[in-house]
Amino acid sequence: MPTPEENLAELGLTLPEVVPPVAAYVPALRTGSYVYTSGQLPMRDGSLITTGKVGADVTADEAYECARLCALNALAAVASQVDGDLSRVARVVKAVVFVASTPDFTGQPAVANGASELFGAVFGEVGAHTRSAVGVSVLPLDAPVEVELVVELSA
Repeated sequence: MPTPEENLAELGLTLPEVVPPVAAYVPALRTGSYVYTSGQLPMRDGSLITTGKVGADVTADEAYECARLCALNALAAVASQVDGDLSRVARVVKAVVFVASTPDFTGQPAVANGASELFGAVFGEVGAHTRSAVGVSVLPLDAPVEVELVVELSA
């Protein structure tokens, strides 16, 4: 069975550096057998890949890619708490996906699939998780998507 890192490589992805906080918080925190991430934005190389509202400035497809990048950043934050070994993840427990969108946009679940499908591709059955997809009026730095993650670690 391939490791999560091997699955990432198969997808042509590598874990980025952990995105530094933009305010007074830590990117991830381990407590007991769980790791909780702070909200992760679609940052690449220190910058947002796009800004604006989904349904106006950002298409649903672009937002899906943002959610995927947020998820990758969340995995980097998790990895920082387990010495870089994502094989320690026993279960992806919950993902919360915030989508800054226009009032008439109702495709938040499809946007959130960008994160959920990445977790499934990286972890297989262990990546099946609970999820909330929430439409909001604005996110930090005018990001279109933000993802929080909770994972359980193996003993």
